[in-house]
Amino acid sequence: MVPVPFSDELRDASADIWDAAQTHPFLTGIGDGTLHPDRFRFYVRQDYLFLIDYGRLLALGCARAPRLELMERFADLTHSTLLTEMELHRGYAAEWGISREELERERPQPATRAYTDYLLRTAALGDYAELVAVLLPCMWGYSEAGQRLSRISRPSDARYAQWIEMYAGAEFAALAGWCREVCDEVALPAGPQTRDRMQAAFLTSSRHELAFWDAAWTALDEPGANDRSP
Repeated sequence: MVPVPFSDELRDASADIWDAAQTHPFLTGIGDGTLHPDRFRFYVRQDYLFLIDYGRLLALGCARAPRLELMERFADLTHSTLLTEMELHRGYAAEWGISREELERERPQPATRAYTDYLLRTAALGDYAELVAVLLPCMWGYSEAGQRLSRISRPSDARYAQWIEMYAGAEFAALAGWCREVCDEVALPAGPQTRDRMQAAFLTSSRHELAFWDAAWTALDEPGANDRSP
C-alpha cells in the first residue's frame, strides 16, 4: 500500500483553515470582479513587503538545505523572487496606480508583520524540516486559489484576470508541486516529534495566510479608508 504523502496529511489537518482561506470573500471578489479596488491596492502594497521577506526565507532555505541540488533550487528561487518577481510586482502595481516610491514607503501592517516574523523566526531557529513546512502554505495556497478561480467565469477587470492567470498557470503549479515533494521527502524518514513540529509550522503558517486575506478584506474599515479613490 502506497503511503499517503505527508503534505496531504498536513492539508487534511488544516482543512478548516484552508477552506476558510480558499473561499474568503477577498478571493471570491477577485474571481467575480466585485472586489473593491482599494482592498486590492492594500493587498498589492503589503504583498510587496511580504515578497521581500519571503526572499529572505528562501535564502535561509538555501543555507540550510542538506544537498547541493536543493541549495541550487532555493538559490534560483531566491534570485527569481527578488529580481524577476519583484520587478513584475512593481509593474503590476503600476497598473493599479501604485508607484515604486509608494511601494518603498509602505510599512507592514500587523498581519503582514506577524506572518513574516513567524516565517523568518521558524526558518532561523527551527530545523530544516520546519522550514520546508512553514513555506509550503503560501506556494500551495496561491496555486490552489488560482486554479479554483480560473474555473469560474473570467472577471471583467483584466487586472484581476491577470492575477488569476498567473497563479493558475502550469509554472506556478509545478513550483507548488516541488515544494510539496520537498516536504514529503523530509517527512518520510522523520520521527513523530519532527512530524509534529512540521505540522505545527504548517498549521500556523496557514493561519497567518488566512489572516493576510482578512487584513486586505477589512482594509476599507480603517479610519479614513473610504476617502481613498477607487
